[in-house]
Amino acid sequence: MKYVHTGIPTTEEKNWAGHIASLGVKITSPDADPLGIEWLKFDADSPMHKDIQTKPHMAFQVDDLDAAVAGQKILQEPMSPMDGMRIAFIDFNGAVIELYQMG
Repeated sequence: MKYVHTGIPTTEEKNWAGHIASLGVKITSPDADPLGIEWLKFDADSPMHKDIQTKPHMAFQVDDLDAAVAGQKILQEPMSPMDGMRIAFIDFNGAVIELYQMG
């Protein structure tokens, strides 16, 4: 497991890198932020869990997403928001954690 970024929900306008329509969220690129922050602005009708929309999260890259979420409290089931990436969100002792697998 490798730490990748911290995600912070916002209602402010930012320099958006994209909009993921299926998740109802605009995101910035953590690579473009000096602190590695990914800002997220959720659409009013976003299907994402309310904790994901309101709490900061830490993101970790994993080799096997299905193994990483096994036995965890899942907030968002594994999905593919874009080609070559699968993500899931879990509640880990009250903290929102994003897990993702590339490839």
